Amino acid sequence: MFSQNKGLAKLLSVFMLVVIGSVNCLYEDQIKKFDWRTTQIGRLDQAYVELNGFQPRLLVSTKENVIASLCPKSGEVLWRQVFETGPRGSIKLMQLSSASSGADATAAARPGSAHGFDLLTVQGHAPALIRGWNANTGNLEWEWSLMPLQTEKALSSMWFYQNAMIYHVLPVWKSHLEVTPYFATSGQATGNTAKITAPWISEEKCILAGTYFTCIEGSQLISLDLTANQPQVISKALGETPVKPIRAMEGINGVIVVDDKLVGVKDDIPVCNALRGNSFTLGRFNNQNVIVTANVKDKYLNIDGYISESCQQITELTNSMPYPDHYGSPVIKSFDCKMNRNNDGKGCLFITDTSDDSILAVQQSKFRWTRSEALANIIATEFIDLPLADSEGELEKEMKGKAADIVSAFIHRISSQVLHFKSLLLHVIGLGSKPSATQKAGLVRDAFGLHKMLVILTKSGKVFGIDNMSGKQHWQLHLDNVEEFSNGEQMRLLIQRTSKHFPLHALCMVVAKDKTTGNGVLYRFNPITGQPAEGGLLQLNYQIKQLSMLPETDTDFVKGILIMDSNNKVQVYPEHAKSKANGLYMYTANKATGSLNGFYVKYENSQLTTLPLWSVDLSGHNGDHQIISVASKNPIETVHSQGRVMPDRSVLYKYINPNLVAVFTQASDSIHKYLLNVYLIDVVSGSVVFSMMHRKVRPPLHVVHSENWLAYAHYNDKVRRTEITTIELYEGKTQANSTVWSSLRAPPMPLVERQTYIIPTLVTSMRETITERGITSKDVLIGTASGSIVELPWALLDPRRPISSSSNGREEGAMPYIPELPLPTENMINYNQTISRLNYIYTAPSGLESTCLVVAAGLDMFVTRISPSKTYDLLKEDFDYILISIVLVVLTTGSLVAKHLASRKSLKQAWK
Repeated sequence: MFSQNKGLAKLLSVFMLVVIGSVNCLYEDQIKKFDWRTTQIGRLDQAYVELNGFQPRLLVSTKENVIASLCPKSGEVLWRQVFETGPRGSIKLMQLSSASSGADATAAARPGSAHGFDLLTVQGHAPALIRGWNANTGNLEWEWSLMPLQTEKALSSMWFYQNAMIYHVLPVWKSHLEVTPYFATSGQATGNTAKITAPWISEEKCILAGTYFTCIEGSQLISLDLTANQPQVISKALGETPVKPIRAMEGINGVIVVDDKLVGVKDDIPVCNALRGNSFTLGRFNNQNVIVTANVKDKYLNIDGYISESCQQITELTNSMPYPDHYGSPVIKSFDCKMNRNNDGKGCLFITDTSDDSILAVQQSKFRWTRSEALANIIATEFIDLPLADSEGELEKEMKGKAADIVSAFIHRISSQVLHFKSLLLHVIGLGSKPSATQKAGLVRDAFGLHKMLVILTKSGKVFGIDNMSGKQHWQLHLDNVEEFSNGEQMRLLIQRTSKHFPLHALCMVVAKDKTTGNGVLYRFNPITGQPAEGGLLQLNYQIKQLSMLPETDTDFVKGILIMDSNNKVQVYPEHAKSKANGLYMYTANKATGSLNGFYVKYENSQLTTLPLWSVDLSGHNGDHQIISVASKNPIETVHSQGRVMPDRSVLYKYINPNLVAVFTQASDSIHKYLLNVYLIDVVSGSVVFSMMHRKVRPPLHVVHSENWLAYAHYNDKVRRTEITTIELYEGKTQANSTVWSSLRAPPMPLVERQTYIIPTLVTSMRETITERGITSKDVLIGTASGSIVELPWALLDPRRPISSSSNGREEGAMPYIPELPLPTENMINYNQTISRLNYIYTAPSGLESTCLVVAAGLDMFVTRISPSKTYDLLKEDFDYILISIVLVVLTTGSLVAKHLASRKSLKQAWK
C-alpha cells in the first residue's frame, strides 16, 4: 500500500512539473507595463449635465448605442452600458427625470406607487425595450418591452416623453401616423392607438420636435400635435425653401432649426428669430431659461447665451477661445451652471460635440477636458519607426559621405569624433545646440525598435499620432468631407516612405472619397509631426476604382501609388514615378456581379495604359453568387523557411505564391439554405488554383492568408456553431524554382491539406503575427465576442495534424487531431482588459525578431506586444548581471594567470 502511494505521489509530481512548465502567464508586476487601453463611448447623441445636485454628473447617449456617465470635472467614464449593434440596440430616447417638465411630479411613477425613474431609455424596435436605470451606478432597475405587429415598419418608430407618459409614434410613410401612449414605468397602454391620416409624410423631410411631428413641404412647415385630442394640421410659411435639412431643438417643444435660425411650428410659440448659429441648446441660468449658441469664426469658438423669453444676451455666459482645426464644426449639446454667490458664469460647463467625433467641455473660455471618440471607429493603423536622436542623426549623415581613399576616410572619422566630443562638452556646460522638437517630445528610436509612432485613421476622417509605449496623443488632424468608397471599402492609410532614410522624413498618405463629388482625395503628411507634406491635400478629378503601391522606389525613396479610375485608366502619384509602374499587374473585383478582371500596366511614350488580360466569373450558373470577402497576403511578410522536414528526412516544399488571393462568395440555396465558396486565384495569370464549397455555412466570415496557408472562421448553420477551416498548399518533394516565383511559369497544381476545427466562441476578428525576418513561429490572434484576444499557435490549427499518433507521413511530435480547439485563459493576451465590440486586429514587426506589435480595436482600443516563440533574442528582466560579470572577471583573470604560468613552465623546460 505504501509503495502504491509512493508511486502515485511520483506520478502526481511529474504531472505538476509538466503542467507548470507549459503555462504561459503574465506576472502581476507586468500588468499594463507593455500594454495600455483606452475606453470609449462613441460619437455623442444626447447629453445632460447637472452640476447642482448631490453628485455632479454628465449623462450621455451615443451613436454607437451606448449610454454612459462621465465625470464633469475630468471626462472620465464612471460607468457605461453597451447595447447591441445595429437597429436592435439603437437608442430611440434617453430621458432624465430632472430634465422632464415641471408637471411630472412623480417622474412617471407606477400607478399607486411612488417609485419612478432616474434615467429612462428606449432601445431597439423589435422588440422595443423601455428601461429605467440608476443614474449614479448604471444599474438596471426595471424594464418592459413592446413587440410590434409589423417589424419592418417599426424600424422608423419614434418616441417622446410627456407628463408621466411615453408615446410611441409609428409613421407609415406616405400614409398615416400611429400614436400609442403608455405609462412610462409600467408599459400599460392608456387608450387605443390613434391613427392620423398624413399622406405627405416622408422619411427624408420629417422629424419629431417635442410633441409635434413636423415635415417640410417646399417653403412650408406642416405639423401635427400628437398629444391633442383631435390633431389638426398646422401650416406655417417660411418664405423660401430651406437649403439644409431641418432638425429639432432639444429642450423647447415645437421649435426647429431651419437654415441656422430658430422657427416655431406655431405662431404662438415664442422664439428668438434674430439668433443665428450652427447649434442651439436650452438650459437655465439665474432661474431663467437660456438659449446657448456655439459658432466658429476666424478660428475662434464663440459661445453666447440669450434669455429665451426676451432674447437679451447674457454677457456672463460669453466664452471665446482659439479653436483648433482638427476638431471640425462644433454642435453644443448641453450646459449647466454651478450656483454661487456672484452668478458670474465662471461655474458654467458647456458640453460640445464636433464633426470629428470629439467631446469638448468648455469652462471659462478654456477646454476643461476633451475626449477623442473617433477612436471608437478605427479603420486603419500603421506603426512608423521614430527618427534617430540628434547625435545619431549627425553620425548617420557623416557616415553616408563617401571618402576618396582609406586615409581620408580615417581623417574624416577622427574629425567627426572630435566634433561629437565638443558637442557633448557644450551640452554638459549648457552651451550646446537646442534639441529638436521630436527629441523634446521623447520621439526617439530605441535600440530594439519597440518604440514607434502609431498612426490611426478613423471612420470620421480623423487621423491620430500616438506613442505606442505610453498612449500619449502627439498630434491630430481632421480630413473634412471625406468618407468610405462606394463599394463599402474603407479609406486607406499607406506608408510611402519610412523613417529609415535619414535625413528625409517619413511620408504617409490617406486615400478617401469626397462626399460631395464622389471623386478621390489624397492627403500626404509627415506621420511623426502630423504636418502636411508634399503638397498636402490633393483633389482628384475622377473616381477611384483600385489602387496599389509600386514595389520600387525612386531616388527620394518614395513608393508611388498606382490608381485605376472607373474607366480603367491608371495614374501614378507622384508623377515622376510613372516609369516604375511598367510591367505591373492589377486586378479588380466586383462584389455585386461576382466577377474578377486582371490588367497589365504598360508604360510607353511617357504614358501609362492598361491591357485587359483575363476575367473570372464567380457568380454561379444562376448568377446569384456575390463576393463577400477578398483576402491577400501581407505585402511586408517575409517567408524564412521554404519547406517542412518530414520523418523520412525529405522536405515537403511550400507553395509560396505571392500573387495568390483568396476570394469568398455566398449564395442562397433552396436545399442547403446557404452556400459558401472558397477560391484561391492567381491574380497575375487568372488561374484558379483551388476551390471548395461549404454547404449550410454563412457569415460572419473572418480570414487570415499567410505564406502557404489560409485560415477562416465561419458559422455552421447546420450544427449552429463557429468553426475554423485551415488550408495548406505544398508543391511536393521537389521545388520548381527556388529563387524567383513566376505566375506565368507556375508549377503544377499544389497538394492541398485541409481540416476544420470547432471553436467554442463567436469569432469577431482574426490576424496572424508577423516578424521582421519570419524566423519566429506564426501564431493566430483570434478576437472573440466576449472582448478577449486568444493567441493560438499554428500547431493547433495545422491541417496536417494526424488523426492518430501512428499516422505515417506526418511530422515528428505533431499533436493528434482533436476537433475542439482549447481556449485557455493564459493565452488571452489582454488578460482582464476586455475590449468591447472587438472587430479589428493589426500586427506589425518590431526591431526584435521575437516580438510582434499588436493593436486591437472595437469600441475600445488595446495596444501591446507579444512574443510567439518567447523572447529568445533578449535577456530576461531578472538576469543576474553581477554574477555573470564576476564569472567573466574570474575566467579572464584565470586565463591570464594560466597563460603566465604556462609560459614560465615552457621557459624552464627550454633551459633544461
